[in-house]
Amino acid sequence: MPPFLGSTNDSTHETPTTHNDYTLLQGTRTALQHLLKRAEGQLPPESLPHIARTGFSTANNSGSPYFPSPLKQTEAISAIKVIEAGVAAAIADVTLGEEERAINVDLERASAYLFSAYLATVGGMDKAHPHVKRMLKDTDLLQAQSILYRRLSANLYQTKKPGEYFHLHGSLEATKALNMVGLEGHRPDLTDYHECIKIIEDHVKQFTADELEELNWQNRQAGVTCFKFEEFKATEHGQLLIQQPPWEIKTLETESPPVPFPAVASAAPKPQILSGIRVLELCRVIAGPAMGRGLAEYGAQVIKVTSPNLSDVPFFQVDGNLSKHTTDLDLRDPHDREIFEQLLQSVDVVLDGYRPGALVRLGYGPEQILQLTKHRRRGIVYVAENCFGHVGPWSSRPGWQQIADCVTGVAWYQGLSMGLNEPVVPPFPMSDYGTGCLGTIAALVGLYRRAKVGGSYIGTTSLCQYDIFLLELGVYDEALMATLRQQHDKNFFELRHHDSVDEVGKRALKTMRRVHPELFEERHIQECFSKGFNAKVRTVKPVVEIEGTWNGFLRSSRPNGFDQPTWDGWEVDEDMLKT
Repeated sequence: MPPFLGSTNDSTHETPTTHNDYTLLQGTRTALQHLLKRAEGQLPPESLPHIARTGFSTANNSGSPYFPSPLKQTEAISAIKVIEAGVAAAIADVTLGEEERAINVDLERASAYLFSAYLATVGGMDKAHPHVKRMLKDTDLLQAQSILYRRLSANLYQTKKPGEYFHLHGSLEATKALNMVGLEGHRPDLTDYHECIKIIEDHVKQFTADELEELNWQNRQAGVTCFKFEEFKATEHGQLLIQQPPWEIKTLETESPPVPFPAVASAAPKPQILSGIRVLELCRVIAGPAMGRGLAEYGAQVIKVTSPNLSDVPFFQVDGNLSKHTTDLDLRDPHDREIFEQLLQSVDVVLDGYRPGALVRLGYGPEQILQLTKHRRRGIVYVAENCFGHVGPWSSRPGWQQIADCVTGVAWYQGLSMGLNEPVVPPFPMSDYGTGCLGTIAALVGLYRRAKVGGSYIGTTSLCQYDIFLLELGVYDEALMATLRQQHDKNFFELRHHDSVDEVGKRALKTMRRVHPELFEERHIQECFSKGFNAKVRTVKPVVEIEGTWNGFLRSSRPNGFDQPTWDGWEVDEDMLKT
């Protein structure tokens, strides 16, 4: 594997002022080296020269990290985006002819991508706006997000033992988690933030973490004990998962012949790398839809298939459904199953964002889909992401972003860096977006291999695997953290373990807007009217530029279930083509 040599086209005005002259560019190159080592054998050799030539741009004049956090999130996601771009460029060599393509990754935009749901607006309102619900389709079927008390069923609390913490998580149904610790599912009389926290934490404190784990298992809930990284690595699961690469591609079958990339003209100003590729996305919330969003960014037709009977977070669809079509199908209903199986006949990629085995029970696991489509002699790429990974004793546990961040040690590092001897869930669902990007890479690698040698492939990744990669990069030293504490608002560092993701995100946004306004510049944002939301939608632009191709979205976002379940009739929103 050739070393990462950097690029002669880096564009930066950095003045290194951080401890030991540390800069984000330096950290990104180190992160990329580590990622290449961890992903050895998981990349086409043809992608490596493109990766080595990738350049970076940044308007960061201080050299200071963007986030008030010790974790190297910008460096991690920028390195991942370099890998993504390198594999995409290798595909471009297949479809457009080999050449040395200039590739650029924008560090500000890569960072903005990690909290793009917080930058998105619909009808001029962001996710925190008190009236934004009126713009959204109500997919919160079990009202987990309906009132503050129920929202705080998914939160980090201290247990019976001092210094021990447990992340209770009501998933998308709050009642079970609240009942589990002896509380009522609905308390509309509780409207004060601190009072809600106190009541729930007082009940959680009646149990040890071990007792909560047992209750969790009995009630099939997503909660988890909050570990430090060394503690996680000492668990049986941690020991197995840390041996895995951040994503993994395996061969499902070798009988189907090579499948050339479709020569389909794009409405974009330049060719799109995945134009004509068809993707079925069976995912919800953030990480899974981020995989499909990444493929749509390169021109793939992505149909997001959701069940009308399963909850999804309404606002995350504003950002997550970019450039897709969305349709509701009940895969337990014979009529809807027939429609879905018709869609499968011409699909190239299937994305699975559910717990391991969930789609198998419906008859649509990877081996089952191969059987349903084997007559066509055209392989399939199946990519699955989950919380805990696809090996180890916890692989079938339910989980979300905060769960991964707590179990791996991310939350403890965040709290310790703030001068606390307690964990704090970091700002924004960054591991969600990072995992989505890893899944996009897995799909790109699978498509490349299918084109070159044929066969079908399964790719796997998880929130915990992203966090492991992030944590292996180390954290900023105390001198740099002292600088960050001095730069950022004091009230951010006054957060405690029990503060909600909403509160942490709100304070982080406020201080980051002041310290790093370059993250919030209009050049990072695209705006287009959405027929689905019947309003203008603003979202973060793509991070990657690849010479000779157009990387971008062809249509605005829409809520779940907006479109008919068909590969026909795909519109193009002209405003999305503006650069």
